Amino acid sequence: MSFEISNLFSVAGKTAIVTGGSRGIGKMIAQGYVENGVRTYISARKAEACKATAEELSQKGECIAFPADLSTKEGRDQFISEIKEREDKIDILVNNAGAAWGAPFEEYPDDGYDKVMNINLKTIFILTRDLMPLLLKDASQESPSRIINIGSIDGLRVSTTDNFAYGASKAAVHFLTKNLAVRFGPKGLLVNAIAPGPFESQMMDYMLKNFQDKIEAENPLGRIGNPFDMAGLPIFLASDATKYMTGQVIALDGGRSLGTAQK
Repeated sequence: MSFEISNLFSVAGKTAIVTGGSRGIGKMIAQGYVENGVRTYISARKAEACKATAEELSQKGECIAFPADLSTKEGRDQFISEIKEREDKIDILVNNAGAAWGAPFEEYPDDGYDKVMNINLKTIFILTRDLMPLLLKDASQESPSRIINIGSIDGLRVSTTDNFAYGASKAAVHFLTKNLAVRFGPKGLLVNAIAPGPFESQMMDYMLKNFQDKIEAENPLGRIGNPFDMAGLPIFLASDATKYMTGQVIALDGGRSLGTAQK
């Protein structure tokens, strides 16, 4: 047994899927994996964006675009079929694809609520279920596979914005993480969640354009997250350093979920 850094934290040689991997947090995670020797499949609904990101990241490693609309059964079925044609085992599944919808409580639309819950929660459950044979193939306590679900600090605390379905969906993702961790731990599968605070992404675009100064002033670390901040934790959770960690929801938010900065 070696405690060398190169052994503890290496992810080289693994195979990963990152959903919603063409931009934002998903792209940050995918880049971290690709640059550290992980063969990484990325999915996104927009084919051209997915292919462009894969081409960009492939300059530093192996990144493969698998465009798919994972919110539909047809899209999921096609995605899973194509993955199974390429791989008989997946080491890491990052469930990152998501959606948000903001509206006042009295006006919150049924279709907006359904869209957010379906993409953020139902799609994670179904995709994980259908990819489970690949995740469990050759998985063991000594060499576990990983699921990393991307939740949100809005699933840990009550947001001040009108994102009712989003916060509820992310809290459910956190609990689903714990449920899967208990159920599949004996089979060699570790399931953890990351609850990000504000990072640059299309989902955060409106808030950052209009309120970035306020958001940063309230954060105990005085800033929003950057790609380097995001890449590190998924690498850690996929490495041998976390073989005894499962069912955890880890806030990656500069301390914002704990409270506002004290001046």
